[in-house]
Parts: sequence; structure tokens; C-alpha cells
Amino acid sequence: MYRVKQLPGDADLSTFSEWLRQQGVTHRISSEGEAQILWLEDPSLTDEVLVALDQYMQRPDARRVIRQSVHSPVFVNGRWQPAPRHAPLVLGAIIVAAILAWVTGLGRHPSSTFFMFVDPESFRWDTLDQRLGAWSATLTSGQFWRLITPDFLHFSWSHIIFNSVMLWFLGSQVEWFDGKARLITLFIGISLLSNSLQYLASGPLFGGLSGVVYGILGYCWLSQQRMPRFQFPPALVVVALVWMLIGFTPLPVWLGIGRMANEAHLGGFVAGILLALLPPPRQTGS
Repeated sequence: MYRVKQLPGDADLSTFSEWLRQQGVTHRISSEGEAQILWLEDPSLTDEVLVALDQYMQRPDARRVIRQSVHSPVFVNGRWQPAPRHAPLVLGAIIVAAILAWVTGLGRHPSSTFFMFVDPESFRWDTLDQRLGAWSATLTSGQFWRLITPDFLHFSWSHIIFNSVMLWFLGSQVEWFDGKARLITLFIGISLLSNSLQYLASGPLFGGLSGVVYGILGYCWLSQQRMPRFQFPPALVVVALVWMLIGFTPLPVWLGIGRMANEAHLGGFVAGILLALLPPPRQTGS
């Protein structure tokens, strides 16, 4: 064990210790005279743990979040396991995507054009100027829903299943800890940037919740540095970024996966990071 911090002997560290255990951080708190000593098995976690500890000791809001995660009905044996009632908005988005996938025949039915960023049958979109013109005409006609509805279009069941699993895992935590208003803000803000960037790069033939998933991942990653509350492996961010970079290469096409909506992934991730700079919600939990 590595000695990382000396604290006052009267400091209540029981909740923080339990939270560390839930995060999989092997540690020990010992007594030494009138002080308490925090020990870590893995010294590489020192900086992250000290940031969380400082927030726990100094900020009542962070302490409340950590206490909530320890004594919360959505944690089972220290793992995030929410029920549908804990994240109804996220569940609703997944259900809408599943219904739309069925109604549009995974994008093969003509009705799918109603949900695309612009109607591909009404405009030419081979050049950037044509895309901008089509976009302007679409918004002028009042079809604002198209800015968001590409999120719910999917073109294979594996596509929607993967996005739904990731959205449930990350989005449900945002809805529970940061509230429904923050989740709605994230969903709209991320969708606007990710869908717009993808459309400008490739035209309207795209869809999926992956841009939103990347955005929520970016939001969780950065805001976690300011107030620890979310539970996800740090390696998830690395894997997601590597996968996004691979998507900009010909490799997915060579493997038969097809072209990915990489600009939506990039735009979503950037939007999530920017939205993480917003002041933390005043209340946590649902």
C-alpha cells in the first residue's frame, strides 16, 4: 500500500471509503495518533482519488452526490443497475428508436425520408452549397424536427441494440444524478451539433443515436473531473476515441461494417465536452 494523504482524526471518511470500494479502488484508512491515513494499492490512481477526496471534504454538493451513490436504490453491490422507473426519458428515447426502426424497415421504407435531416428526394446535396441550400429551405418551411429525428433512425438491429445499451448505461446516470432537464439539454445540444456536422460532411443519408452516446460520454468524462458521480470504466473513453479514429480510415469498409457517421461521433463528443462546462445542476438525483 502507498501512503497518499493524512487527514484529521475526526473526519468522517466512511462514506467516501465505501464509494471508493464501489469504484473498485483498493484502499485502506488507518489511524496514526490523532490523524487518519489514506492508503492506496495502485499509486497511479492517486491524483484522481485526491481530487475526489478534496471535493468530498470541501463541497457539500459533491459529498451529497457521493453519499447518494452509496445509499442509492440504483446501485446493487456497488454497481450501477437502474430500473426503468429511474430513467424514464432514456427508456422513452430507446423505445421511440425501436419503433421507428420497425416502422421504417431499418431505413428501407420511403417513410424514413420524413425523419432525415433534409428530404433527400426533394433536394440535390452533392456539394456543400447544395446542402446548405437544402438545409435553409427545410428550416424555412418549418421542418425543425429534422434537426433531431435522425437520432432515431437506425439501419440494422445490431446498430440500434449497441446504441441503446450504451445510451441506457450512460444516459440513465445523467438522468438520475443531474436530472431530466440536464438530460434534455444534453440530448438537444448534442443532436444539433452532431447531426449538423454529419449532414454538412456527407448529406442526409445517416442516422443513429451514436452521436448522442458519444456526446453523453464526453459530458460524463469531463464533468466527472469536477464532481465525481458517474460510474464507468475510464478505458471506455479511450476505446470510444480509438474507434472514432478508426472510423475515419477505410478499415470499417474493408471489414464489411460500412461507412460510419464519424462526423456525428466527433460533433457529439465535442458538444458533450462543451456542455460539461455548464454549472453543475443544483439538485442531484430524481
